[in-house]
Amino acid sequence: MEFRFTADEDAFRTRVRDFLGGWVGPNGQVASERFDDLEREMAAQNWLTIAWPAEYGGGGASPLQQLIFKEECWRAGVSLDSQGVNLLGPSLMVHGSEEQKREHLPRIASGEVRWAQGFSEPGAGSDLASLQTRAVRDGDDYIINGQKIWTSGAHLADWIHLLARTDPDAPKHRGISYFMINLRSPGITIRPLIQLTGVHGFNEVFFDDVRVPRRNMISEENRGWYAATTTLDFERSGIERNLVAQRDWRRLYEFAASNRAALVNRPATWRHRMADLRIEVEVGQWIARRVAWMQGRGLVPNYESSMSKTYNSEVGQRIAEFGVSLLGLPGQLREPEREPGQTIAFRYLDARRLTVGQGTSEINRNVIATRGLGLPRG
Repeated sequence: MEFRFTADEDAFRTRVRDFLGGWVGPNGQVASERFDDLEREMAAQNWLTIAWPAEYGGGGASPLQQLIFKEECWRAGVSLDSQGVNLLGPSLMVHGSEEQKREHLPRIASGEVRWAQGFSEPGAGSDLASLQTRAVRDGDDYIINGQKIWTSGAHLADWIHLLARTDPDAPKHRGISYFMINLRSPGITIRPLIQLTGVHGFNEVFFDDVRVPRRNMISEENRGWYAATTTLDFERSGIERNLVAQRDWRRLYEFAASNRAALVNRPATWRHRMADLRIEVEVGQWIARRVAWMQGRGLVPNYESSMSKTYNSEVGQRIAEFGVSLLGLPGQLREPEREPGQTIAFRYLDARRLTVGQGTSEINRNVIATRGLGLPRG
């Protein structure tokens, strides 16, 4: 792996930084109320789907350029954590029919349609293949019944990509199919799940005799699990978790640098811990960049994605835990006038989910052990 960017990649970073510079406020970040306008402008320039092929409405950028784009967006306070752009779209390019690509990819690229992911269930999270939502064939349609949980952004989404069991008698990995469902379909109920932070990001979604056209199935019947593993690899491969850790460390450092008097009674070792965490963030950045580097060379990162996800999510938790300890009682305060995510108290609570979502650390360590190190199962 190359540990430096090319001149063209550095020039691209400058171009992105200059573009975002026109949107940031006095604090160096884009205000949340401007996100929708910024997203529309990015869509107009094919930057929402910057690494997609031009034929699907993308910018044709390399995986490393996409990584640079995300890094600069996060530094400007802009999260581009889109199910359609990051997960469903790339999976459709691999496993979708031409009809599905023509119907859905341009609307994702334009920002017209938002997607949610219907994978986890009350009894099937880490062991996802144990899912029980059923899809029964009825002519040219399927009838779906069941429940999904921890469905991020379902209350804001237009469509959902969902796994359901189509053959209950097959081995659990072989009887699953992959569907795309319009969330306005009759029989769908969405209920909020309020997080520990007080934010409404998750939902539970119920399906009661929901009719889905056969043409909305991704890949073959009973082969959906194998298409979904592509989605899971895309989900775990992003640099977002490292960017969260970078941002949180930087905010903590800036607080410590400008409030030394408040830290007089803290153990002197806090400086050493800050340095240790900065090293961990740097290591996590290169682990995440390795994934993009592999993708840019036509390789398929698998256990490498699990390494990136596990390491960076755990670093994020350690930074939040240290921050609360460093600040003491003030570290427990939530300041109403500040946006969510800008206080260490919020980050401490929110970081609890980092090692659970997108595959628990335990599941990802199993992937690293079996697929990366070649260790036996069981």
